[in-house]
Amino acid sequence: MMNTCTLRILGCSGGIASDLRTTSLLLNGSILIDAGTGVGDLTLDELRKIDHVFLTHSHLDHICSIPFIADAIGASRDKPLKIYGIDATIHALQKYIFNDVIWPDFTKIPSTKNPFISLSPIEIGTSIQLGNLSITALPVDHSIAANAYAVESDKGALVFSGDTGSSDQFWDAINRTIPPKHLRHLIIETSFLNAEEKLASISGHLSPRVLIQELGKLGSQVFHPDLQIWISHLKPDGGEDIMTEIGHEALSFQIKPRILTRGMVLQF
Repeated sequence: MMNTCTLRILGCSGGIASDLRTTSLLLNGSILIDAGTGVGDLTLDELRKIDHVFLTHSHLDHICSIPFIADAIGASRDKPLKIYGIDATIHALQKYIFNDVIWPDFTKIPSTKNPFISLSPIEIGTSIQLGNLSITALPVDHSIAANAYAVESDKGALVFSGDTGSSDQFWDAINRTIPPKHLRHLIIETSFLNAEEKLASISGHLSPRVLIQELGKLGSQVFHPDLQIWISHLKPDGGEDIMTEIGHEALSFQIKPRILTRGMVLQF
């Protein structure tokens, strides 16, 4: 029997404001992809069920809840919270967060043999198998070292770009990694308007025009018949205008991108 995978959107905004939360996606109730401010809406019981956190990169809007998770539920768990990321992300957590200055080093508390958290470096292309799920780190091009994730279940696949600008490697990896007709959901960021395209490029983000160019690199062989494309990381003060521009740019594209919002549940 095939199991349905669920992804609950705790936060997907490029900033904070009333009812907006930064990037945090809850997979099957026990796996986080990024740990932005959206994690703060979970109950203690929901936090205790989280065993794994997969980080796309070390920018604050994607990691800020990790120290608070460790502090809130570390003592009530019987095993460490396992945090995955590429070397640069893990190094940043060690050096700048869990350094006994910004926050206690929960990789050694209460002891090095039984810590509240463990840090697990992964490499681009590495797949982690968790039950019926396979989670694979994919390359992207951001302002710092970063990665995307492909999540595959029995029924389909979901790809989350994290933060990225234009990246041939990202699309090549999707086209190689995802089985034919298997991609159900693509969550991809767009953070700037077309008029801000230069700033988007410098900061490793997408604008509507570049987004549609990038989507053209997605191989049609991976499309599931019900493929949905979701836009995340919209700026709080410009998200509606970005989506309007995406709508204009996507008039001739075969799939109309839709806005991702907090509280959604995607299944695949």
